[in-house]
Amino acid sequence: MKIDQSWYLKPKDKNFPSAVSAGGIVVRKVKSKIYIALLRDRKFKDYMLPKGRVEQGESLKTTAKREISEEIGLSNLTLICELGSKERLTFEKDQWRKTYYFLFVTEQENGEQNLQNGEEDYGVEWFDLDALPSFFWPEQKEIVDNNLKKIKKFVGS
Repeated sequence: MKIDQSWYLKPKDKNFPSAVSAGGIVVRKVKSKIYIALLRDRKFKDYMLPKGRVEQGESLKTTAKREISEEIGLSNLTLICELGSKERLTFEKDQWRKTYYFLFVTEQENGEQNLQNGEEDYGVEWFDLDALPSFFWPEQKEIVDNNLKKIKKFVGS
């Protein structure tokens, strides 16, 4: 499946449902290389950043950390900075979603996922920041690409 521009066209209906999400880029340094943790739904060949909906009373940063912990099992995270936001339709195209992304650093290599309904096929892999696989959502690849210099500056390469 290939995501096209139709996911990025905001419906004109003022009553169309919308929500806010948060997630992040999680990196760790091993020797002189920087690695990024990516999520993959085994039903598809491409990768994603962990993210999810903000729950009532949660801050964006808290949501990002919770979603990372649930989806990729990493909880020992140090927040570095906010990386920006992107907007699009959900996979089902039934809601407009604005997602805020943060940069986190960890020394943790793996952890225990706490997957929710519909996430049972999620797996986690680490990739060299300079040799990334294809992304399922184009805007997530854009967030990574637009922040490569910042990631390398803060994490050190």
